[in-house]
Amino acid sequence: MSERDPDAELVARVGEQDPAAVRTLVSRKLPRLLALATRMLGDRMEAEDVAQEAFVRIWKQAPHWKEGEARFDTWIHRVALNLCYDRLRGRREDPVAELPEEAADPQGSPDMQLEARVRDERVRTALAALPVRQREALVLNYYQELSNIEAAALMGITVDALESLLARARRSLRAQLAGSGFSKDMP
Repeated sequence: MSERDPDAELVARVGEQDPAAVRTLVSRKLPRLLALATRMLGDRMEAEDVAQEAFVRIWKQAPHWKEGEARFDTWIHRVALNLCYDRLRGRREDPVAELPEEAADPQGSPDMQLEARVRDERVRTALAALPVRQREALVLNYYQELSNIEAAALMGITVDALESLLARARRSLRAQLAGSGFSKDMP
């Protein structure tokens, strides 16, 4: 690795059981882990459980963390994804559960807010219906804003394979949304 992991010093302090470092790490990482788990699982309470378990693993692993083997952010995303997969396997089916509602623009008119809620619901339903790997690729790339290289590394696949998953996922979403009468503003 040519550049230093931005979380290395903080993780080292967490490994030394520095309470301020733990609070800082949680405030930095919790929102993204919750968003990732919520979009993967479709259930906010399950996502909170996954995030909590991920932070327990951080706490346990931090004293043994070695900078340079993997970026901490990549590692913690992989941990959260693995925990999500464990829960999805436990369901014995692909979830088509509702994904969390995004907050509507409080400044918009009631008609605009209703339209945004309907659009968000259609997108959430279509996203939840995707095969898990396609959903994972979209969530990492669009919602977690990881580059193709980062998302592919996290998924353990090549960039070409990721791009193929993204293309199939986009086609599926477009088809589902076109069938529901909505298809603009698609990834």
